[in-house]
Amino acid sequence: MKVLGIESSCDETACAIVEDGHNIISNVVATQIPFHQVYKGVVPEIASRKHAEWILPVVRQALAEANMTLDQVDAIAATNRPGLMGSLLVGLTFAKTLAWSANKPFFAVNHMLGHMYAAHLANDIQYPYLGLLVSGGHSIIAKVNSFDDLEVLGTTIDDSVGEAFDKVAKYYDLGYPGGVIIDKLAQEGDAKAFSFPTPKMDKGEHRYDVSFSGLKTAVIHQSDSFLNEGYEKTTANIAASFQETACKTLVSRLLRAVKDTGLTTVVAGGGVAANSRLRAMLAEHTELNCIFPPLKLCGDNGAMIAGVAYHFLKRGETSPLNTTACARIPQFKRGLANLEAFGRR
Repeated sequence: MKVLGIESSCDETACAIVEDGHNIISNVVATQIPFHQVYKGVVPEIASRKHAEWILPVVRQALAEANMTLDQVDAIAATNRPGLMGSLLVGLTFAKTLAWSANKPFFAVNHMLGHMYAAHLANDIQYPYLGLLVSGGHSIIAKVNSFDDLEVLGTTIDDSVGEAFDKVAKYYDLGYPGGVIIDKLAQEGDAKAFSFPTPKMDKGEHRYDVSFSGLKTAVIHQSDSFLNEGYEKTTANIAASFQETACKTLVSRLLRAVKDTGLTTVVAGGGVAANSRLRAMLAEHTELNCIFPPLKLCGDNGAMIAGVAYHFLKRGETSPLNTTACARIPQFKRGLANLEAFGRR
């Protein structure tokens, strides 16, 4: 079964064709980074206009690279939440129209389910496992029971880790996208130069939660007071120390979840899953089976959307053509399968 998946939740116009939920036949991603760099962040109006301009050429390219026609596609899927409303509507409306005109089954897919599924496109992974979903909008630790059943154990109480990376990069005028730039710059610095604070949530329902607002504030406004003796206040040292603290915060909560659940397989997803220090830090824990998506599948892509949609198709479910976009998802409820937050309703 071949599914055409469209992803347009933020600033990438993406389309892919995936067979049987695993075999990527084509995967096209058109990035808008050059258009947003001058603003040091994504401008929603520009993003939606570029999606409208690029969506048809990108879908055509995906079909051409797969050497297929639309008639050979079995189903069509698109991201419907969460994300920038204007951006979501472009991809979702295009996909629904395409499915209607070609008389194909249609699937609306949660963007976060897509990121959590990305590693499955390159690996044979058995459920359940612990999922580490880290991106510009989310920082989530969850027990993943199936492709659409995530029990959220912990999340961020303020900023996501990707947001913190971008804001620190913007303050120090490092450029956009901030996560990639800080990752590269950190390799020139010393992670021991600064002792930045970490969240102290160790008990109760918040024991798996993370917080990055305090870290971000310390790095931006109080960096001098955290400088260790014998080190210089350089941008590279700030980047290295900040990245080290952010990754340690994530890994410490994840290890707590490993201990409490007994699950030793950890699957990462989202843009921050491409961070080299996070990957290295998790690799140090040889008792864990850590699985990351290929770098090209960490960012937004259509393949992860098509992959998730295949399993809905296999289960005999479809989405109605009146499905609409939703910029946000409901507040997470710990300890419950978050069907409202992660499902397609």
